Amino acid sequence: MNNNLKDAIMNRRSIYSLSSKSLISDEEIVEIVNIAIKHVPSAFNCQSARAVVLFGENHAKLWDIVKKTLRKFTPEEQFPATKKKIEESFASGYGTILFFEDQSIIKNLETSFPLYADNFGGWSLQSSGMHQFAVWMMLENAGLGASLQHYNPLIDDEVRKTWKIDPNWKLISEMPFGLPTAEPGEKQFQPLENRVKIFF
Repeated sequence: MNNNLKDAIMNRRSIYSLSSKSLISDEEIVEIVNIAIKHVPSAFNCQSARAVVLFGENHAKLWDIVKKTLRKFTPEEQFPATKKKIEESFASGYGTILFFEDQSIIKNLETSFPLYADNFGGWSLQSSGMHQFAVWMMLENAGLGASLQHYNPLIDDEVRKTWKIDPNWKLISEMPFGLPTAEPGEKQFQPLENRVKIFF
C-alpha cells in the first residue's frame, strides 16, 4: 500500500470488471476491515459498525442468494441481464464485505439520550458510510477494485439465516472486491464552484 490517501480518493472508482484474484493475502484484507471497524469514528463512540467478510464458497453463496432472490422480483425477460450483471460484476470477484449496523446499540442510545433520539439513526448511517469509504480507500490503495451494492433488505433474511447473523445487525451494503480486469469509463464532474463555498 504505497499510495497516499489523496491519491486513493482520486483514483477510487466503482469497478464492475473483477477477477477472482487478489494482490494481497486474506489476512491483509481482514486487517483492512479490522482497522476500519476499530478506528473509524461513530456518534458517542458507540462503535455500532459490524462487518462480515466472505471469501471463496461463502462469497459465491452470497451472490447465489442475490440471484435467487431477484428472480422472484424481476420480470422473466429482464432476468438474464440481471443474472449476467451479478455473475460478471460481483460474483466474479475475490470476496465480498457485508456492512452492518447493530440496532440494539442505536436503540439503547435513543433511550439513554432522548434529546438526540431522532438523530441516532442518521448518525449511524453516516458512520457506516465512513466505514465503507475507509475500507474502499484501503482496498484501492492495495490495488484492488470494488463497488458498493445495496440488495438489502431483499436478501436480509437469507443472509441472516445462512451466516447466523445476530438479528440486531441491520445489513447496510455489500462490497464485492477483486483484481480489476478493465479500466472504468471516464468520470464526469460537476463544477466545484457550484458545490463548494469558501469564505475568508
